[in-house]
Amino acid sequence: MRILLIEDDDVLGAAVRDQIAADGHSIDWVMRLDAAGDAMAVAVYDLVLLDLMLPDGRGIGFLRGLRARGDVTPVIILTALDQVSDRIEGLNAGADDYLVKPFDLAELSARIGSVARRYAGNPNPVITLGALDIDLAARSVFREGRAVALTAREWVLLEAFLSRPGQLLSKRQLEERLYSFEAEVESNTVEVHVSRLRKKLGAGVIETERGLGYRLGRG
Repeated sequence: MRILLIEDDDVLGAAVRDQIAADGHSIDWVMRLDAAGDAMAVAVYDLVLLDLMLPDGRGIGFLRGLRARGDVTPVIILTALDQVSDRIEGLNAGADDYLVKPFDLAELSARIGSVARRYAGNPNPVITLGALDIDLAARSVFREGRAVALTAREWVLLEAFLSRPGQLLSKRQLEERLYSFEAEVESNTVEVHVSRLRKKLGAGVIETERGLGYRLGRG
């Protein structure tokens, strides 16, 4: 997944960023609401992690603005505001989950996975695709009972296909998922990683629509 973190605390932001990257997701980190708006204007995110108290305003207003515009990007609030009334306000504004600081980073990973599965229509974290058994929570893949090791980038692309079964994804959309990794995204990066996924998971796992993009196959 590609995740946007909106958090002005240097220490916490760095810890969350490193945790998410270690989980195999790509992440962009901003410290202000205006920067968050700019980021969401040019990139497509699968999830937003939102602090409520930021230098240029309250995150709750930012969230309400997203929902008023019809933006349904999942949002998890990360905040030190721990009153029941604060939770109710956040959820009523359109948040998908609410996590009070300080929190365990492993719990954050679990919450992210839970929200992602709900939006993908897969409340069960284990998906069977042909000869593949894919555990989204454990981030593991077994092909005919044998474990298959995937790189972080390969996971990002596989999750993109799993979250939109049957939907055609353009090369540009897939490149967007990879942009926040440190290495530059070259013109053939998507083709290279799709080829590697096919070798590891089976030729039919990703189908090509020539000139249009790729979609999830039947494994």
